[in-house]
Amino acid sequence: MPDRETMPSAAAPEVSARAAALPQDALRIASGYAFSGPALHLGALLWDGQCLPDAQVRVPLAMLNRHGLVAGATGTGKTKTLQLIAEQLSAQGVPVFLADIKGDLSGIAAPGRPDARVEGRAADVHQSWTATGFPAEYYALGGIGRGVPVRATVTGFGPVLLAKVLRLNRTQEQSLALIFHYADSKGLELIDLKDLRAVVTFLTSDEGRPELRTIGGLSAATAGVILRSLTAFEAQGASGFFGEPEFDTGELLRTGEDGRGVVSVLELSAVQDRPQLFSTFLMWLLADLFHDLPELGDVDKPRLVFFLDEAHLLFDDASEAFLESITQTVRLIRSKGVGVFFVTQSPKDVPAEVLAQLGNRVQHALRAFTPDDQKALSATVRTFPKSPYDLEEVLTNLGTGEAVLTVLSEKGAPTPVAATRLRAPESLMGPLGQEALERAVADSPLYERYAQAVDRESAYERLERGRGAKGPDEMRGAASRRPREEERPSAVEQVVGSGVFESLARSVGTQIGREITRSLFGTARRKGRRRR
Repeated sequence: MPDRETMPSAAAPEVSARAAALPQDALRIASGYAFSGPALHLGALLWDGQCLPDAQVRVPLAMLNRHGLVAGATGTGKTKTLQLIAEQLSAQGVPVFLADIKGDLSGIAAPGRPDARVEGRAADVHQSWTATGFPAEYYALGGIGRGVPVRATVTGFGPVLLAKVLRLNRTQEQSLALIFHYADSKGLELIDLKDLRAVVTFLTSDEGRPELRTIGGLSAATAGVILRSLTAFEAQGASGFFGEPEFDTGELLRTGEDGRGVVSVLELSAVQDRPQLFSTFLMWLLADLFHDLPELGDVDKPRLVFFLDEAHLLFDDASEAFLESITQTVRLIRSKGVGVFFVTQSPKDVPAEVLAQLGNRVQHALRAFTPDDQKALSATVRTFPKSPYDLEEVLTNLGTGEAVLTVLSEKGAPTPVAATRLRAPESLMGPLGQEALERAVADSPLYERYAQAVDRESAYERLERGRGAKGPDEMRGAASRRPREEERPSAVEQVVGSGVFESLARSVGTQIGREITRSLFGTARRKGRRRR
């Protein structure tokens, strides 16, 4: 059931009456957060070194799909802020996705433990704190970890995201996209990495080299670079992330039997040494949601709020195409009822085009130990609206669990900048015990659906069988292994069928980029998806 403190406020005028004794500047700030509709309670205003519990700082529920940024130095409380927001969204019936980099967020399913610090914080901000657990589902990338495995097919992942993971340059990225298109046109399904490697290997072999020449803009040298990058990628243990059953991102939109939103926690601690992979996988989840969800326009509450932790990893060494795709996704997914929060240490980690679309800001403390730190601090201050605070001083003196906020009001206008002492999460602030976590995963209705990897026939098997089918006897043997195979040309006959890409070669470049990009990231729509 929704928490009583997140229900529509019928006492907004009373808030002003209670706050009448506040200093004028503080009163003006407080009045900017006296919303009449459903809102999440974040904390109480800090002014002149004092916490003013009668001046509550909130964010309208309907504005959570206008995206946001949670930033701050390590150890300043960003993780607890995510937990606080996730709890209140769940209480309002909104599903939440959390990327759990350090394993600290799994405790959201268990009631919190009261102690002196929690009780003191609750008293400071006038919070009616009650130990509460929230419905949660636990996932792990490729089954590396203790959650329900999350996998993507290579085709579903798409060439743009894969190029980011493989660290390909722009030319190589375009060439990879042509290979995807080539495999599509030949009916060679790219399920896992060995499928893609098989197609690239074929195109660089004596048998496939003539066909390689028909693919405009794809040189043997570039194909070789892609093949070496794939081989190195597999050597790093990445194969387990790609395959079937492919995860249906519609699972992230579920609510529990009591109407609360399910908090989906993706465990990433086991893959911390592969940041490029997990950050790009997070973007795949978001892009896949964008691809499938219908337009909703303005909504009373989000359909899902998605938190991308360690967001700077998405943008490090990113190609122009990748950055454009992220920007488009963030701009357009709002109308589908999805809010995206980027979580990172500094706003400068996020490109200006993306930062401009993040309407809700939670800025924890920043440190200024070096000249570069000072520049970053000054740049952060310039991104906030004008305020009566000396923000450089405030941001360097905030304590753990305190932040400077500005959000969007119910009318979509920025609220006054408010230094805030944040509320304490009501669920367990720390990892869930191993036994409890394993039990939660085993009891999940999704475990049976996704736990066991499936390796069905796809490009690799078809190309291997096609190479072996040199004569009629062998072809008959292949046909006996697969019903109705005699009605199809062999894989080699399909792949070496010339002339398919003659027109493609003439239009390589931007136009081809548009043709092969079936969605913003080139991801493909899967058949037979469950609609939610």
